[in-house]
Amino acid sequence: MALSHLRHAPLALRLARLPPLACSSHAARRLLLFAPARPWRLLSTASRPRSLATVAAAEADDASAGADGFFAEDSTTWKSLGVSDRLASALQGTGLARPSLVQAACIPHVLSTNDVIVAAETGSGKTHGYLVPLIEKLCSKSSSTADADPQNVATGTDNVVLVLCPNVMLCEQVVFMANSLLDVSGEPLKRAAAVCGPKGWPAVRPDILVATPAALLNYLFDYDPERRRREKFLRHVKFIVFDEADMLLCGSFENQVIRLIHMLRFDEKLLSRAEDSGKEVLPEGSDEYHEDSGSESAEFSDVDEENDDGHVQDGSAKPVENAHVGGRKDWRRVRKVYKRSKQYIFVAATLPQSGKKTAGGVLKRMFPSAVWVSGAYLHRHNPRLERRWIAVTADTQVDALLDAVKYGLKSEVDPELGPNRTMVFTNTVDAANSVFDILRRVGIPCILYHRESSVEERTANLQSFRENGGVLVCTDAAARGLDVPNVSHVIQAEFAACAVDFLHRVGRTARAGQSGIVTSLYTDANRDLVRAVRQAEKLAQPVEGAFSRKRSFRNKLKKQARLLRMRKMDSADSISKLRSIDPMGQIEFLAYERIRIGDGYTADA
Repeated sequence: MALSHLRHAPLALRLARLPPLACSSHAARRLLLFAPARPWRLLSTASRPRSLATVAAAEADDASAGADGFFAEDSTTWKSLGVSDRLASALQGTGLARPSLVQAACIPHVLSTNDVIVAAETGSGKTHGYLVPLIEKLCSKSSSTADADPQNVATGTDNVVLVLCPNVMLCEQVVFMANSLLDVSGEPLKRAAAVCGPKGWPAVRPDILVATPAALLNYLFDYDPERRRREKFLRHVKFIVFDEADMLLCGSFENQVIRLIHMLRFDEKLLSRAEDSGKEVLPEGSDEYHEDSGSESAEFSDVDEENDDGHVQDGSAKPVENAHVGGRKDWRRVRKVYKRSKQYIFVAATLPQSGKKTAGGVLKRMFPSAVWVSGAYLHRHNPRLERRWIAVTADTQVDALLDAVKYGLKSEVDPELGPNRTMVFTNTVDAANSVFDILRRVGIPCILYHRESSVEERTANLQSFRENGGVLVCTDAAARGLDVPNVSHVIQAEFAACAVDFLHRVGRTARAGQSGIVTSLYTDANRDLVRAVRQAEKLAQPVEGAFSRKRSFRNKLKKQARLLRMRKMDSADSISKLRSIDPMGQIEFLAYERIRIGDGYTADA
């Protein structure tokens, strides 16, 4: 149920009993957004161990994990994973003295030439899991080719890491984490820069380029009609990371990302063909590339089918907006066997695999030989979380919300973890504004974060929340990808609309081996879906097994109810036919009993 009642009569009655705001002007509201929070205390609960399962090492013993269940065993060090002393020293400078379980599992695979798919729970260290090995590759490549001709692309001296992210905030976070790895001189080991939002292409080409798909395509096409910059850039990119891969491979990002994948694969084919023929590789002016450019825009469609040899039949091709598109051709030629020269890495905290159109299904078809690294609690209940489920009505929802916020604020805090941080999630911007006003009226300092705020305001509010703690009232814009350390309490003022949103919300706490609390308020409209989630957690089953990404909880339940009604109607028709041969009603009674107690009922002959 949406918090629409918070904007109508029930809220008006409650606000009448709350103290008035000191100032209701817009300027005063903006000042309160940046007000420092009180030094509330954080709940400290003993951590419980967790393990990691990987495709390559499924037999690993859970007991070999570190004492806190987040870090790898003591014998696993950065050096043992293949990381140089220089990079290991930079990691220790940022407080990362030991690798996590996920990092220990994925770093060796990324250091190889394999395509890697990392699907692990939130807060498990996935970002450093791909940044560390890729920076290690760039550093080793630079030292081994220091004397090579800088103009010779084939020597690999101009290798670039491309990281694609769905939004500006995540792009800037990845850039910050990469640039925080410093050498002894205080300079970044490898320089990272973002191309997103108002930020244009950097004047000096970085070693790690982080971009949103739209910003990258606009740069490659709109600002370079002659394709000179595009072909050189595609040739230099050797490592491609898709952060939040499930979002990038679905919805509005899908066409853009699939197009970029085909462009990069086409460049691999050109380079492979040139090397096989013994001719010099020229990234500029390739007539062959221009001739087959239509294959770049191909994407998976509803009628895509996979052959026995792993090739995908040509489907409908839709051009990306503002992109130069040639005639559509069969892009299976790009999928045929050729010498690989790029590495693809996909990272996600939720990766549904049920169905061809899900992100996991797409990756299985496009990258059948990729190595999968999966967290033990992917899509599952984290044992370090304390769950609180509170049933509410329109009349009790505000009181329950205030009690939930105060419950976390009164908890004890570990001084080493800094100030208390609580995140309150709503489903809409209007509901977030209502909750923000309610908390301010009762004297609880809070910060607002949603998509309708400007990028500058969101950045400032998020930085204030990181530094000062307090309460962050937000929509799902803050649920994915953002790394805020030591969030002690997550409150769902409105229950999530789908399984993916639910998993990302609860994943904001109990990160990096810490514990946390999740309080979920739910109404009668959410009761059945809450029962399904709790049952999945009780049986240690994946949450997405009950609810898919593209279908909301409520639609799934409506379908189940519709099937139940049809079943009862069929039973009623059968009973009416039996009345003529069963005047005493014995068969009718047994049929109704079967419906009442379920399919497990059997009658004696």
